Amino acid sequence: MLERLLPQIVALSKRAGQAIMDIYAEPVQVVSPKADDSPLTQADIASDRVIHMGLLELGLGWPILSEETAQVAYDERKSWSRFWLIDPLDGTKEFISRNGEFTVNIALIEDGSPVLGVVYAPALDVCYFSARGIGAFIQRGTAPEQRIRVQPFVRPMKVVASRSHTDARTTELLDRLGVHEYISMGSSLKLCAVAEGVAHFYPRLAPTMEWDTAAAHAVVSEADGIVCDLTGEELRYNKPNLLNSEFLVMSGRYDMLHTFNALLSQGSSSAT
Repeated sequence: MLERLLPQIVALSKRAGQAIMDIYAEPVQVVSPKADDSPLTQADIASDRVIHMGLLELGLGWPILSEETAQVAYDERKSWSRFWLIDPLDGTKEFISRNGEFTVNIALIEDGSPVLGVVYAPALDVCYFSARGIGAFIQRGTAPEQRIRVQPFVRPMKVVASRSHTDARTTELLDRLGVHEYISMGSSLKLCAVAEGVAHFYPRLAPTMEWDTAAAHAVVSEADGIVCDLTGEELRYNKPNLLNSEFLVMSGRYDMLHTFNALLSQGSSSAT
């Protein structure tokens, strides 16, 4: 089923991306602040509408949880074994600043894990997509899709971090890593950079929500990487509180906490 669904969700993400780009050329209209005080634009609403209609047209009957319609009580959600988790416009600040680093995120969650994910950056015309057991892929424009995989650590390590949500703890962490190459990027493209092998490590210590990460998490997993909390446990979805824990995105499936601590130790040693 996932193999059949994946191209349909890729096509849907691109339709939603086109709805965003139709508005991108116009002056940005901020409708209201979201619950986290980030802006809500007409593009968020237009993309959300396209995705909802497209998912309903599939006729599968699975619930939909979106950033723009997230007021679903856990008492109802906890019975969902399978549902769609979407962020119709991830990186609204990037959209407003016109740097192109915003995405459409669509994920299918089964029993708390993302099993299908599509991340489409419409301004860049780049699409990352995956499904469990099928692999992770990238397509640039109309070029043929290519399989992607994480890359093992090398020195200097390539570290990707947020363009719009930097914080003091992340800055301190990067300082402790010693010599590294820093890549600044917006939206869920940061997770995809690790999946593609452009970066080795993405630490996220600032707040995120489940819809921010689910689609790209699926891509990272199928690219043989891992998205885990600071204890090494993989992120889970459809929790009572939809706020993610602090997390790390890294290449390789091994003891992530041990690796994380070893990196900090190596960084501290190299700095002395």
